[in-house]
Amino acid sequence: MSKKPPFPPKPRTVEIVLFPGFQIIDAAGPMGAFEIASRFVRGAYRLKLVAARAGMVASSAGPPMPAAAIGRAKADTIIVVGGNGTALAMTDASLLAAIKRAPNRGRRVASVCSGAFLLAAAGLLDGKTCTTHWRRAAQLARLFPNVRVEPDRIHVQDGDIWTSAGVTAGIDLALAMIEADLGADIAADVAREMVVYAKRPGGQAQHSALLDLDAPRFAALNAWMRDRLGGALSVEALAARAAMSPRNFARAYATETGVTPA
Repeated sequence: MSKKPPFPPKPRTVEIVLFPGFQIIDAAGPMGAFEIASRFVRGAYRLKLVAARAGMVASSAGPPMPAAAIGRAKADTIIVVGGNGTALAMTDASLLAAIKRAPNRGRRVASVCSGAFLLAAAGLLDGKTCTTHWRRAAQLARLFPNVRVEPDRIHVQDGDIWTSAGVTAGIDLALAMIEADLGADIAADVAREMVVYAKRPGGQAQHSALLDLDAPRFAALNAWMRDRLGGALSVEALAARAAMSPRNFARAYATETGVTPA
């Protein structure tokens, strides 16, 4: 167990902003990371669910979560989640007004997944670099031309604005914040406790290169390669597995997948 840093003078309030149709893991992932960090450093974080209006907020999966109304009290971190309800949430003037005020009352403002659309709609991403779920990146760039969208980043920090890619990338975002607040050792402890393989750096690709390589023609070969990543995988061995000559295999593999097999 790593040596714990001193207790913070007071808990850092982390507000998770919900809206009807939010994705549960976008909220639960970061919440879990901050909650576990508070086990290692007692009182490090205080979690609060908020929404434009107080009450039960339905998730895209159906089960609702209770939320207080977004207020004007100071908070350390304000995280806007994503979900299937993002498009409708972008028409909620009260919600957008509250998000627009967020930098005035929070040390940092963040989004998970399509929550970046709400930050952009509130004007918080103008002139900023951000990321979102890879499937929504082109749409975000098209709707908000003043925003620089990095479609293949896990998370991006631009000043006091943080954005992350989709779904589980919200955990990576929270781990990066925990590292900034409490140090790398505590962030590593949290990652291990969550059984996260590693704290992925923000610049890492959103999905594995092997997923990109799964062109139908070589899908079976790529699956065979995954099981043998620790061994010697020569072009000759791969060509033999594919029942092709090394030269024809190298050319066909590069054409099909966009990378060379060497």
